[in-house]
Order: sequence, then C-alpha cells, then structure tokens
Amino acid sequence: MGDHKEQPLRVGAAVRRRRRTLELTLAVVAGRSGLSVPFLSQVENERARPSRPSLERIADALGTTAAELLAAADPACSVEVLRADDADHTDVPPGPPRVRTLVRGHHQLHAMEFIGDHDEGREFQHRNDELMYVVDGAVEVEAESRAYRLGRGDTLYLSGGVRHRWRATVPETRVLVVAVADHIEALEERARRR
Repeated sequence: MGDHKEQPLRVGAAVRRRRRTLELTLAVVAGRSGLSVPFLSQVENERARPSRPSLERIADALGTTAAELLAAADPACSVEVLRADDADHTDVPPGPPRVRTLVRGHHQLHAMEFIGDHDEGREFQHRNDELMYVVDGAVEVEAESRAYRLGRGDTLYLSGGVRHRWRATVPETRVLVVAVADHIEALEERARRR
C-alpha cells in the first residue's frame, strides 16, 4: 500500500536512463566519476547499490544530483509513508553525517533531511526553487557572495539558479531541504506570469 518496504530502491535504471539521454558511454562516466566501468555496470544492472558518496560522484559525472537520481529511481505513487526507523530509506549508515530521502519517486518535489556535518566544499546550483529549514542546531550558508547564519527554526529560500554551499556549525544539526524537482519547468512558468 503506502509503505513500500517490499519495493527496493532501483537507482540503477535511473543512472542508465540519464547516461543514455546524454549519449555517454560507461567509460566516459567512469572517467568523470573516478569509479570503475565494472562497478558502474553493476549499479546500472541493479547488482550493486552505490554508497551515498559514490552516487554523488555518479550524479556529478551525469550533470545532475543524487537527489534527482533517487527521485527518478522509483515509480511515482500517490501516497507513500517513509518510516523514520526504516533502514532501507537511510542513504548512509548511522553516524554523522547522514542524509535521508523523505520523498521517493518521480515527483514534483524533493525533500531530504541532513543530520550532522555536511560537505561544505560542495557547491550546489538547482534549476528550481529550494527551501532550507533548520530543525535543530545551526548552519552557515554561502549564497550570492554572502554568508547567512541560520539557527533552530530559521528558514532560507533560494531561487532557482542560485549557486550555494552550506555547512553545519553545531554537531548533530538537522536540516530539512525541500526543492522543486529539476525536471519541472518552474522557471519558464515564472517568466510567463510576469
């Protein structure tokens, strides 16, 4: 029904579709990601499940994000419950830092919970709008050459296209990120409304 514990997350098909859409070979993706061709083949054929860092390297090589690949990995459903204690939906083993996808499937929104530290060197730029909410702890966000310090209960809204990076400044910080999916043409609709 709404709990999809019996359905494994099939990210390999999403990786293969993205690679083929870009008309890239496995060798090119391997070169860009630093991962081996045999490993990438196993991922695409669902014989290996990439770790979160490996999935991010694959996503970078394919010009997308890990969140977008995960979103495309599961067919859309109208109602889905992800339990907080369901280990199948935690992208990395317990222990800081952790990332948990809160919405699976090919939907209009992405939602992820970040717990603990975060790779502050990694810069993001999303096609559509994004909202960050600090559930607990504190973060520092750099966007448009400015630094923003956010504490518990603070939110930060980023318009699509804004380059940004962020880091937790307090141990065990929890951040909720909700973004309009990259496959949605929200920027064009915004321009039409003006």
